[in-house]
Amino acid sequence: MIRKSVLVLCSVLALSGCATWFDHNSRTQRGTVVEYLYPKGDKPTLAPTVPELRLPLRVGIAFVPGERFGDLSEAERNLLLNKVKAAFANRPYISAIEVIPSAYLRAGGGFDNLQQAARMFNVDVITLLSYDQVQFNDSNRLSLLYWTIVGAYLVNGDQYDVNTLVDASVFDVSSRTLLFRAPGTSQIKGSSPLVKFSEVSREARSEGFRKAIDSLIPQLDQQLESFKIRVKEEKVARVVEKPGYSGHSGGDSGLAGLGLIGLATALTIARKRRGG
Repeated sequence: MIRKSVLVLCSVLALSGCATWFDHNSRTQRGTVVEYLYPKGDKPTLAPTVPELRLPLRVGIAFVPGERFGDLSEAERNLLLNKVKAAFANRPYISAIEVIPSAYLRAGGGFDNLQQAARMFNVDVITLLSYDQVQFNDSNRLSLLYWTIVGAYLVNGDQYDVNTLVDASVFDVSSRTLLFRAPGTSQIKGSSPLVKFSEVSREARSEGFRKAIDSLIPQLDQQLESFKIRVKEEKVARVVEKPGYSGHSGGDSGLAGLGLIGLATALTIARKRRGG
């Protein structure tokens, strides 16, 4: 009788465990710049354009609207955007960085929607953060299943693997030109008992975004420096100054210095022509 009872109990636990374990599955949320700026049927304009950057720049920053974004609240998104803002707010050629709430951008809104937001927040350039996050779930077959008064409880239970990409695309709004872009990535691995899996894995997804932003900031700074060199050497943009602006603040002229170099060169050429 004892042996029979043990066998029945083991069978029940095994069947219950099979019913409780997760199959291989994934959870995805994404928002892309292409789907936002070029909705179905639209084609990008390929006419070559040299954007004019008027210093000091007013910059907007926003997440693009996407398929799903239920894991991060608006408050959490604002915290991430403000972290990027703080990293670049002291640049002498940037007069202001405005965080644009998600409500002002609509899915598939295109450049018309982007320009509406730019006018509303009075910005010249907008940095759009696209994202692609995938969470893979897998049951740990070596887990031990317990039934308690609160339900199934897996010790060393279900595993998750959260991969996150956040990509920053910097656009000159008036010319609709992509100036430069930079990516940030993260990977979060962990495991949790079944009863806590939803809560723990959600926090892992939030942490994935935070780490991806931390990875993005130095990449964005590097691409900004490369863009400054391209402005000078490849003339990918024309830099002019707004009335009353001087780009020598803090001893680092940055983009403004490139504008002054161009102005000085033009004056020198004009003097030589007059002298000739």
